Amino acid sequence: MDVAIIITYTLALLIIFMYSLAQLNLLFNYLKSRKQTDSSPTFDFSKKEEIPYVTVQLPVFNELYVMDRLLDNIAQLEYPKDKLEIQVLDDSTDESVVTTAAHIKKLQEYGLDIKHICREDRSGFKAGALKEGLKIAKGEYIAIFDADFLPGKKWLLQTIPYFKDENIGVVQTRWGHINRDYSMLTKIQAFALDFHFTMEQVGRNYKDHFINFNGTAGVWRKTCIEDAGNWQGDTLTEDLDLSYRAQLKKWKFKYLEEVETPAELPIVISAARSQQFRWNKGAAENFQKLYWKLLRDKTVSFKTKFHSFFHLLNSSMFLLVLLVAVLSVPVMYIKNSNPMFSWYFNVIAFFALSTVIFFFCYWHTFKKIHGKGFWNFMEYIKMFFTFFSIAMGFSVHNSMAVLEGHFGKKSEFVRTPKFNVSSLKDSWKGNKYVSKNISGNTIIEALLMGYFGFALYSAFELQDFGLFLFHIMLFLGFGFVFFKSVTSKI
Repeated sequence: MDVAIIITYTLALLIIFMYSLAQLNLLFNYLKSRKQTDSSPTFDFSKKEEIPYVTVQLPVFNELYVMDRLLDNIAQLEYPKDKLEIQVLDDSTDESVVTTAAHIKKLQEYGLDIKHICREDRSGFKAGALKEGLKIAKGEYIAIFDADFLPGKKWLLQTIPYFKDENIGVVQTRWGHINRDYSMLTKIQAFALDFHFTMEQVGRNYKDHFINFNGTAGVWRKTCIEDAGNWQGDTLTEDLDLSYRAQLKKWKFKYLEEVETPAELPIVISAARSQQFRWNKGAAENFQKLYWKLLRDKTVSFKTKFHSFFHLLNSSMFLLVLLVAVLSVPVMYIKNSNPMFSWYFNVIAFFALSTVIFFFCYWHTFKKIHGKGFWNFMEYIKMFFTFFSIAMGFSVHNSMAVLEGHFGKKSEFVRTPKFNVSSLKDSWKGNKYVSKNISGNTIIEALLMGYFGFALYSAFELQDFGLFLFHIMLFLGFGFVFFKSVTSKI
């Protein structure tokens, strides 16, 4: 049994280490990209004939609290009215359908070409709505925004010009966060998303590795969507699915780090859970659907296949982290009861380098957003350990999602509730979309909080503090997720 535990523990650490090396390579790519001048061809909008027709799609479902904000914001986009169409793809089943229709009618009176499109059959969820809208879209280019996104007035003028390169199929922008400082939950979500939208997206795009359209705040070439097989609703992340299919068809993606598109982060843990579940399960589903096809494609480089492997298995790291965490307690006892394994524990100490690599990578992202300096670095250290603690606290929930994705269990596309809040003065109490049910995973999270509390006690009993910081982070992470899950229902 001891040998089986040690082998499993070591393999998990090894894969996490390989993942950290992939991230380190992306950091090197990111740093190189900053020295490069963008010489991409662009449309000259001073020439009317170079201004293409654009369709803006707004896929929405029961977004009562943010629809007015969304529509008013989109109406302010600066673009020739005779070259702009807006589709509100409304699958709502509540009273928001009526209020949205009334708001759209007002905007139509101002001369805006905006249509309210409601389906009787909501099959395919978001993918189905986008596909339905595409059938009648007038635009050569399709800009997509979820209900909580607030693009700047010049957003189309900043993105559409890059389609002059006929090989570009997608232009994606960086997400911003209007409520970053609302709570610790929003801060750690922003911390993780900043890393993805700064280092990962740029690092992959710079070397022409596969990246993903992020479901919103980006533009597609209509012919690219059609050529890649159109939107498909057989995974929970239709955006990642279409992105990989398009790049397998040799379409290029353009990522614009400097164009920020602000959005609202989930402020209640149940909303964050539903979003995390969809993203993590969808990534696993897409690995099963697409990676083997990519692996067999002889025109794709080994390095792109390597990065795509960890890109699509990114969410599966939660499963490995949970495995390492649970096994770390028996490993601690094995270490202290079997001197014959002492050499082994000296060897696996090397894998602590993974944490150092992650620390180094996340710092580069943090200082890009927040700036350098001693006090910012101190704030970063606090955020780094807080983020990883809470991320580990989510590992049970996210691991369940990953397992469902890999084993092909189907589930509905659950939209993340929106709140229309940006400060603590704004209350979310009474939001009709917030789940009132306590997940069964919450009980497991409570048990694991106790389990790692026992691990801290064991450190004193055995006088072995090698994993003490790791166990403190696990104890606090599972405690945070458990208590937030319970108190958000009150």
